[in-house]
Amino acid sequence: MSMTPQLQQAIRLLQLSSLELQQEIQEVLETNPLLEIAEDDIQPAQETLESADASTELPDTLNDNIPEEMGIDADWDDIYDPTWKTANNNAESTSSASDFLETMHSSPQGLHEHLNWQIDMSNLSFQDKEIARLIIDYINEDGFLTEPLDQIFESLENTLLIEFDEVEAILTYIQNLGPAGIGARSLSECLLIQLNQERNKSHPYFKKANRLLEKHLDLIEKRDYTGIKRTLRLTNSDLDQLLQLIRSFDPKPGKAFSTEATDYITPDIYVRKIKGKWRISLNGDTQPELKINDYYANMLKTDSQTTKDDKKSGVLSTASYQDNKQQKQTNAYIKDNLQQARWFMKSLENRNSTIVNVAHAIVERQLPFFQYGDEAMKPMVLKDLADQLGLHESTISRVTTRKYMHTPRGIFEFKHFFSSHVSTDTGGECSATAIRAMIKKLIAEEDPGKPLSDNKLTNLLKERGINVARRTVAKYREALAIPSSHDRKVFV
Repeated sequence: MSMTPQLQQAIRLLQLSSLELQQEIQEVLETNPLLEIAEDDIQPAQETLESADASTELPDTLNDNIPEEMGIDADWDDIYDPTWKTANNNAESTSSASDFLETMHSSPQGLHEHLNWQIDMSNLSFQDKEIARLIIDYINEDGFLTEPLDQIFESLENTLLIEFDEVEAILTYIQNLGPAGIGARSLSECLLIQLNQERNKSHPYFKKANRLLEKHLDLIEKRDYTGIKRTLRLTNSDLDQLLQLIRSFDPKPGKAFSTEATDYITPDIYVRKIKGKWRISLNGDTQPELKINDYYANMLKTDSQTTKDDKKSGVLSTASYQDNKQQKQTNAYIKDNLQQARWFMKSLENRNSTIVNVAHAIVERQLPFFQYGDEAMKPMVLKDLADQLGLHESTISRVTTRKYMHTPRGIFEFKHFFSSHVSTDTGGECSATAIRAMIKKLIAEEDPGKPLSDNKLTNLLKERGINVARRTVAKYREALAIPSSHDRKVFV
């Protein structure tokens, strides 16, 4: 399949997220002098879609010289790349700006950097600091030591004249650094380190908590509260206070220094219920209103008129000839950028209208979801919307990828509304999303002492007329990150 540059651009814009689209618009504004942001900045979304921008209306003399379409100059395989991203590949011109941005948006201090900083600020000897740095290298992002201490000692004894006791002492020193619980070799040791902080030693249940964490942590993992009360000889009130103390500890102290970048979501569509009717609008904040630069457009018109006047006069001096040649080059440059600006604005308009049309179709089909929630979600696949809107499935896929809808029930990616179907006893269909919601609700309402097994969940769903296999229920439960019935059981 062959495509024009205009179609290539439309496809690229359609598959961009809102943040990537903003970067693309900014890049085009910097490279095309014929395109600029309108003074009124951003129009309401409805006006942008329903009314044409007057600033894009060009004189007829210009429109006649600029074709609507370019000739085919590329094949589908040459241009289509699902992993396409906007980027400025000119490293030399952007090095200073990149350095500035890297400095301004530098990532927060990680766990290893934080621990090494504390070691550097300590009064440890050079040798002890070398031992500490190696130990810190074996601490994972959760804050736990991942290698046995004897192996760390073996890797050091060939380079440093040390004893095993010295390595053990440095580990104890690290465990007393912040955050509390760092450098532990097990969950029990991590919680005990936090328990043994000075502020907890005066707690009335300090000794019982110490015994529980040191010898009976498995009872907490199994939620065997009856066993805890029997082992430590506690009343219900005592148990509550003891568990409250233990729950104040962090089982993964290193997570507080996680350096993972935060992904921000900007919704493309707003769905609101106004006077009993669902209204859909495009988020106008995702892109500015663009227009053609009047100065350059008028310059092209004026220069064209001047050339015609010179030809009518029939007299062209050498200087006039050179000026006319330079003027033609200028006109060609302006025409080329004017053509690209018009195509870019048209591609943006097509992108917006396509997203709005798809959002309308989704809301129309999934109206029960907006009324009642996930349990009312209807089965829907890409082909359903493609047939309804007269678009190709690949186009629907691009529109629904990394596009987000802000609704009264939260922000959802468009793809959230698509799911496979399961047959019902009445001959109807139920979506996989609705079944997952039902499973989640059934488990939330179960008796903690007698949690529902996957087989029991399957039978309960069949009572509601939904024919689903036990292995499918298990798959949906695992997708919801819900433990098995054995792990959910609470011993009271």
